[in-house]
Amino acid sequence: MVLAQRTRSSPLVAVARVVTAPRFLIYACCTLLVMLTAYRLGKDMAWDTLDYHFYSGFSALHDRFGQDYFAAGGQSYLNPYVLVPFYALAVSGLTALQVALILAAVQSVILWLVYELAAAVAPPATSIARVGLGICAVALAYANQVLIAQFGSSFADVLTAELVLAGWLLLVQAVRTPHTMRVVYAGLLLGCATALKMTNSIPAVSAGVMVLFIPGDWRTKLRHAALYVMAGMVGAAAVAAPWSIRLEEHFGNPFFPLLNNIFHSSQYTIAPVIDHRFIPRSFGEALWRPFAMVSPRSLIHTEYAAPDLRYALLLAVALFALIVWGWKRRRGSAVLRHEAVGDGSGLALAALGSGLLFDWILWLRVSGNSRYFIPMACVTAVVSIALLFRCCAQWPKVRNYVLATVFVVQFYQLRAGTTYPQALTWDPAPWFQVSVPRNLAVEPALYFSIGVLSNSFLVPYLAPGSGFISLDGDYTLGPDGANGRHIKDLIARYSPHLRMLVRDVRLDAGHDSTLPNLVNSSDALEPFGLQLDTSHCARIVVRDVSSPFIVTKSGHAPAVLSPDEVNVGHFVTCSLKPAPAPDPAMVSAELQANLVLDRLEDACPELFQPRRPATYMRGTKARGYVWERQYPNTDMFAWVDKGWVAFQAYLSPEGYAGPESAWAKGPVHVVCGRGPKGDFLHVTGLR
Repeated sequence: MVLAQRTRSSPLVAVARVVTAPRFLIYACCTLLVMLTAYRLGKDMAWDTLDYHFYSGFSALHDRFGQDYFAAGGQSYLNPYVLVPFYALAVSGLTALQVALILAAVQSVILWLVYELAAAVAPPATSIARVGLGICAVALAYANQVLIAQFGSSFADVLTAELVLAGWLLLVQAVRTPHTMRVVYAGLLLGCATALKMTNSIPAVSAGVMVLFIPGDWRTKLRHAALYVMAGMVGAAAVAAPWSIRLEEHFGNPFFPLLNNIFHSSQYTIAPVIDHRFIPRSFGEALWRPFAMVSPRSLIHTEYAAPDLRYALLLAVALFALIVWGWKRRRGSAVLRHEAVGDGSGLALAALGSGLLFDWILWLRVSGNSRYFIPMACVTAVVSIALLFRCCAQWPKVRNYVLATVFVVQFYQLRAGTTYPQALTWDPAPWFQVSVPRNLAVEPALYFSIGVLSNSFLVPYLAPGSGFISLDGDYTLGPDGANGRHIKDLIARYSPHLRMLVRDVRLDAGHDSTLPNLVNSSDALEPFGLQLDTSHCARIVVRDVSSPFIVTKSGHAPAVLSPDEVNVGHFVTCSLKPAPAPDPAMVSAELQANLVLDRLEDACPELFQPRRPATYMRGTKARGYVWERQYPNTDMFAWVDKGWVAFQAYLSPEGYAGPESAWAKGPVHVVCGRGPKGDFLHVTGLR
């Protein structure tokens, strides 16, 4: 009888042990913390959510290649599978808060992995000390604005970062306890992460450094390296193949629009696509970057102010560790001899730190954007805390004082020095609340979206069979070349069911039934032989959506609008009809403007990349034509207006490159470049 009772109670005892174990409690606290953070941040309606996140998840489950064209700009064709969970949850009927909490629970796994990574490199010590090290590493990894801002949001960076961290954790464990399958599984995970988001190729390459730390002779190391590379290729191919096959069929580039400088698809620029916004502009600036990131300023490593002292802390702790190591070596310390024959955690930490250093160098070279450094930011927290615990093993009070100072400063910065993206309050409604007029919901048409923001999140709510084109998103589509031919084919297929879509940016659009100023929309369509038919217009209303950055007021609204009125988006859509033949004066002005802009690009290729983008027309014959080009690699705009050549960098004042007439006569000598103090262009030899 007693034996039977023990047998029946053993499962309960096992569950009780799991529930009361430190690891389970830490995991539960991490998940609760992340879910609470998502709740406090509010509903995410970021630019990327509206621009391509929702559409990408939709396009992964619905074949859109035959009817859409650059619906969300070039990002329409990035691997969309990682965004399927957000799309599926958003259209499931769950409230926005429920969706966010589910996403947050999954995203909290990144902190679980941080704890496991810290435990894998923790020095030999008591279990209490190892748990304390893991908790400190988790807290420091969490104290990251770039990470916090993504909890409960549509961004997939955290999900792919979890795959990266899992792969790095397996390699760290392989360094401590060599096992071939750990290397293979790590390669598979990092290959999958790379296929889902190409920016993860940097930590996938950097992880190869850790493979070389696995104990064994050089033949064993080479075998592990070969297995890691092959597993990575298999993982990447398995995830990327279904989407890449479609891209190859339609564009001749299996990674379209990426790597088009290799595959040369005629439907995208063949210039390398590199965003220079956060890449250091000099070697000195690169060396200073860890300390520059401590400052609460925007546009250092992300668009928002996101002060982060962890990288400066890591440098300081690493220098201190070097001094301590040298002191112990000089004295022939018994502690040093004990560490040399320890449990392998020291070698694992060295491998982790070496991989992190290699990744940091590559990341600064190709991106510098902290949104693509989330997994390594977590590794930075682990390495910093582990080094601090090791260096101060004999001085625990010093360690505690340093930890207290770091956490006070970093969490204060999160509170006082950090800017968080615009968010909305929670309400018991789905993520997207879109009201579409009945005729638009049942009658397929080809929509031309006008504006930098593609508004492709509306596509799932339009009539089945509708097509969607974003003319001037992150990649301007012109009427010539392969882009123009494809657009004209779609126009012929859908005609006469053609429509324009633009957001009414008037703050009080809900109180004014008149049409907003649609001059720019008409200008954008004229090169395609189309013009607006303002007698057939309708409005799509989206509730609980973020307001545009630039708003105007028509004067038809109360002096003060309620939050419910402010957070309502009004999208105007009008029918299109054939436009008359182009004005010869406009054709002549365009030819000269293109010649001028070509010469400006050739005079200063450092600022205007990629070269030869499509020219975008604004204005009218009565008001004057404006010919504009955008250069996404360098965040630059250049245009010809009222006889002058002008340019502007992102969030910078306008600059002038001289009169149009001077550039029309021939190249003008300029001094230009991308210096540590910003972009510059000075015209010389003109009066």
